[in-house]
Amino acid sequence: MDATSNWRDDVVGLIPALRAFAWSLSHNGSDADDLVQDTLIKAWTNRDKFEPGTNLRAWLFTILRNTYYTNVLRRRREVRDESGEYAGTLKAAPTQDWSVAMHALQTALQQLPDEHREALILVGAAGLSYEEAAEICGCALGTIKSRVNRARARLLKIMEADDATDVMAFETLGAMGRA
Repeated sequence: MDATSNWRDDVVGLIPALRAFAWSLSHNGSDADDLVQDTLIKAWTNRDKFEPGTNLRAWLFTILRNTYYTNVLRRRREVRDESGEYAGTLKAAPTQDWSVAMHALQTALQQLPDEHREALILVGAAGLSYEEAAEICGCALGTIKSRVNRARARLLKIMEADDATDVMAFETLGAMGRA
């Protein structure tokens, strides 16, 4: 019983990081919550498959990532709001400079290839090490480092960092990719 409660406590401690990663993939609070819930259900159901002493964070992030991409494949067959009319009614003009900068950052992130965006988010936003990100993505350490470097360079180019507004967005990124 003690091992189960320790495992549960460790998982609960990682929920904020899981939610942040889920939001970065889905860009929707409700979808992110659903994704985290699905991840926790799968993790709890398969907790006997987790090997103690291994990286619980990487295991949970891998479950979340795989769940997300499985859902994406399923949704490709669905057609919802194809013209974007409904989504257009939900837009509100940003009222603060930082929200404009964050919108520019989000738009720029969406222009990155999926692998580069994922690597940048795992290493920069989620705070994972390059090794953990490589394990989650199932690729070599050098590949992750290269993806983060290319993503940062392309993001700088997209956002034209000379703009004062864009500089504020980069301050939000912090030391992304410099780990």
